[in-house]
Amino acid sequence: MTVRFSSSVVSGRTGARRAAVHPAAVGRTIARVVAGLVLVLLVLVVVRLPWVGDLGIHAATVQRLRHSPLDPGNPLVDADTPSPYYSPWMLLLGGVARVTGLGVFVVLRLAAAAGLALLVTGVWRYVRTLSAQRAAPALALLSLLLLWGTTPFLWSGFPGLNSLALTVAYPSTFTLGLAFHFWAWLTAASRGAAGWGTWLGLGVLWAVILLCHQFSGVVASAGAVATVVAARPGRAMWPGPAVALSAGAVVLWVWPYYDFFALFGAGEGLEPVHRVLYARPVARYGLVLLGVAALVPRWLRDRRDPLVVFFVLGTLIVSAGWLTGHYSWGRALPAALVPAQLAAALAAGRAGRRWVRAGWAVLFTGALVLGGWAQAGTLGYVVPRGALPEVVADRYRSPWTGYHWITPWVRYGDVVMAEGRAARQVPAYGGYTVAPGYPDFFLPDEGRRVAATRAYFAEGTSEAVRRGVEREYGVRWVVDRSGVLAGTALRAVARGPEGAVLYAVP
Repeated sequence: MTVRFSSSVVSGRTGARRAAVHPAAVGRTIARVVAGLVLVLLVLVVVRLPWVGDLGIHAATVQRLRHSPLDPGNPLVDADTPSPYYSPWMLLLGGVARVTGLGVFVVLRLAAAAGLALLVTGVWRYVRTLSAQRAAPALALLSLLLLWGTTPFLWSGFPGLNSLALTVAYPSTFTLGLAFHFWAWLTAASRGAAGWGTWLGLGVLWAVILLCHQFSGVVASAGAVATVVAARPGRAMWPGPAVALSAGAVVLWVWPYYDFFALFGAGEGLEPVHRVLYARPVARYGLVLLGVAALVPRWLRDRRDPLVVFFVLGTLIVSAGWLTGHYSWGRALPAALVPAQLAAALAAGRAGRRWVRAGWAVLFTGALVLGGWAQAGTLGYVVPRGALPEVVADRYRSPWTGYHWITPWVRYGDVVMAEGRAARQVPAYGGYTVAPGYPDFFLPDEGRRVAATRAYFAEGTSEAVRRGVEREYGVRWVVDRSGVLAGTALRAVARGPEGAVLYAVP
């Protein structure tokens, strides 16, 4: 009797142990651990906040709003013009800097942490509307970060690991996080009897997304249309979305810092810089084809599947941009990539034949590993480059040094003649440049400023022409990296990295 009892107990415990190590449970655990490690890496990146790309314009925007929240003027040059960078999110960050006295880069670190948290929670909420699988949110996050291509790609609004590590403090990250929360909220409203307050709130949130980052706002809008189409709304539901659209349009219309609707005429100056988004698509986005394959059975099951409709809308926008030469429409690529990435992750947890699940798990895992390996250089932002294996270190992209070395001389509001990378960094420390480091649709004399800057740094330009430019734009300092100003009447006061010299204007 005792022996039988002990045997049954042991058998029961063995069964419990076998249940505890069920492959699905192991897979969930691995997915969560890997996703957690990737998030730890991104948190460490936030602490360091490596500088590259557009960080300067966002730091300059916070600077202007901290000093003058009601009338900040142009964030880059000494001119009283509006700017699309003055969004609700940046206004909040400028207020935080003004009230707390924190430095701009400390505030941007806080913004990066908030944006990352919003993105992670937004993905979790939205994926929960698509699947009840417990591993789905972790797998979706890994897919969004790693399922891209075999060549690292960096652009704001594109949430690949390498890209996100360098743009996590940008408004695009915060806005994309808001978009995921927006889709989750809209899904719930479309499935139930939402009240007028809910639809008004959705409309205001949609407008805030568009104001904070216009390109991500296009992605959010495409996802919203897909969500509503998938809900198969009847006549009784249509007044809700109509109220939301009306509320959003009002917010866009009354926003005081820039004319949102004027941006529809800003495409011409943006097309050349965005053409690169269409280059080398297989190398940059090739792994997403696995997600496109995962969309096919979803389409066969439901022609109005939200991810399928989302993908189709994004593909149409991006294709239209290529066919018409409106390359800035390529910024809507996440509207095609994100639904495919989510579909790939959700397919990994679907029920079905065992061999089908196993085969998909192998393909999906292999694609994640390959995508992660392609972006392994991201480790260099938190680990000394010398400590990385050479094959990983070769993928590392060195951040910019920064122009903090000019701050003992250049005061807030001083005009600095600079070009190239210097023009994109100097405004972050409070100075203005003559020509903006980024295209500025609202600056009427942008072309003249760019021409004056080119002439100033051109070899053979006379001292009289340079003095005239200095007087016209109130230039007090000059940053030169080319060496063309050596031996002129300018007085060198400081030297920075990469041969940069700060000159004082007599």
